[in-house]
Amino acid sequence: MTTSTEQATAAASGNAATAAFAQKSRSGAASSTERVDTLASELIAAVHDIVRRHKVTYAEYDALKAWLIQVGMDGEWPLFLDVWIEHVVEEVANESREGSKGTIEGPYYVPDAPELPAEATLPMRPGEQGTPLLFQGQVTSVDGTPLPGARVEMWHADDDGYYSQYAPELPEWNLRGTVVADDTGRFAIHTIEPAPYQIPTDGSCGNLIAAAGWHAWRPAHLHLKVSAADHQLITTQLYFKGGSHIEDDIAQAVKPELVLAPTKATNGTGHEVTYDFVLDPA
Repeated sequence: MTTSTEQATAAASGNAATAAFAQKSRSGAASSTERVDTLASELIAAVHDIVRRHKVTYAEYDALKAWLIQVGMDGEWPLFLDVWIEHVVEEVANESREGSKGTIEGPYYVPDAPELPAEATLPMRPGEQGTPLLFQGQVTSVDGTPLPGARVEMWHADDDGYYSQYAPELPEWNLRGTVVADDTGRFAIHTIEPAPYQIPTDGSCGNLIAAAGWHAWRPAHLHLKVSAADHQLITTQLYFKGGSHIEDDIAQAVKPELVLAPTKATNGTGHEVTYDFVLDPA
């Protein structure tokens, strides 16, 4: 499917991600001066150490200043932080979980996706390109108790690697939805398999990637947030066995427990996979 989504730019998606983040609640952030002092002082000290060890020149320093300014002008701070930093924050934040593994949220989450029944098809365009996928499973607590009415929120890129609300001409909720599990915590979501994609490379993050000789690719993945009453929400991404860039994801977000192995669908069309979620008590 060829559309003007091919004209999506880093600046457009970056500014959209920045605007979305501005609406996010940050009430849980540290507020004590001691905590801010510790984190800020150690961050600055780490930068000082890099400058001294690598004998950073004024030319390199000025290039860094120019790049940092441009990141803000491009609206790419959410992209930069979510690609290169968030996976470590997630690892620390969830190190004591007993249930399902989580990973990064990424910069393209949009809350309040349309609510759908326990078996549903994500909103998509007529003739949406991509291999059909049935993603099904059950949500339980760590003790095995089913969690009726659990909410399984899914969003992902299309077959061209674009996300709705971050690329032109895609319907607002394309490939985004919140499925409400049945009385046994079961759900079945019909969608398409997303494609691997490069993070935007025509902005500041792309300039860094080019200058460092890195690649910009993320493996194909499904994003999910799964929640239930009196349980901790889990944010995760699920990948596809054998997919490109599973071993060298630029965001370093792949974990072995998050790799799916879909099989041929029982109806003969596309693939299907079963993946259960286990939530920790709140």
